[in-house]
Amino acid sequence: MAQPTIHQPIHPDIAAKLLDEYVAFHNTHLAYAVPVHELPWDSSIRDTPAVLGGSEPLKVGTVKDLPLSKCSVRVFTPEGDAPVDGWPVFIFYHGGGWTLGSINAENAFSTNMCIRARCVVVSVDYRLGPEVPYPAAVEDAVEALQWVHFQGKEIIGINPARIAVGGSSSGANLAAIVTHKAALSQPPIPLVFQLLVVPVVDNTASITDTRYPSWQENMNTVSLVPQKMLWFRNNYSPNKEDWTKWDNSPIFAPEEAFKKSPPAWIGVAELDILRDEGIAYGRKLQNSGVQVEIKEYKGAPHPIMAMDGEALEVGKQLVSDAGVALARAFAAA
Repeated sequence: MAQPTIHQPIHPDIAAKLLDEYVAFHNTHLAYAVPVHELPWDSSIRDTPAVLGGSEPLKVGTVKDLPLSKCSVRVFTPEGDAPVDGWPVFIFYHGGGWTLGSINAENAFSTNMCIRARCVVVSVDYRLGPEVPYPAAVEDAVEALQWVHFQGKEIIGINPARIAVGGSSSGANLAAIVTHKAALSQPPIPLVFQLLVVPVVDNTASITDTRYPSWQENMNTVSLVPQKMLWFRNNYSPNKEDWTKWDNSPIFAPEEAFKKSPPAWIGVAELDILRDEGIAYGRKLQNSGVQVEIKEYKGAPHPIMAMDGEALEVGKQLVSDAGVALARAFAAA
């Protein structure tokens, strides 16, 4: 009987650095799968989870889907009575390289934030490439913010003075862009916090880029390898001249926008090619006078937030840390 083909072996460069729990899960569940960026593109790929190993969504008070002009949002509301002035609200943008994911993506994280931070969570089902490329996702991200700010009190019972934004990977890219858009709006839309998990902040980065050594250091990592990141980038933003625009790469946002940014929590993974982008973004915020906590998860690759099921303690720890940070931010707002 023929042995199954290993399509995603763990490279010797990275094997000794990876957490044992990740190695065990990878070799059992991921090693034999053909990487998505090597498959012929078919939108049905989105029907399966972009990352395996996630927990199940938690029970919250209510879950309802509502339409915006070109996308929809899923609204998670806690159990119990709302505060007198309305719920705090966390606008969340899922990961998936602006290519994968759907309204069902990362609902476990959304429900965790809903419960741990006692807030409404608005998860945005923004449009995706390659069918609808940049700047469609940015437009949807901004529309979701404006909808929450201007209509959220009446429609979903939130307090527009206590809005936080966040996301994972490409979703964190959108969240970072939204913070700058909010700061530069006339009048500005006040935000109390941004929560960025393994963010993409510079779409000009590459393995030859000395600004971000993690691209070279982790070029043989698992999951988000450089070729996959470039596949995502080209699906979303096929015109290279767009990569330096700050609503594509938020690290290039105006200094004025950085200075007006809300406090931030940034989670990065040691063995992620994007690690040093996230750290550089946090440092830039700090140099602009913004309060920032940067948490690095040792021995971990890129997708751990969505791998918070029974297999990965580090994924559960990240979700817990994010919930604590979000709850603390709302308590201070």
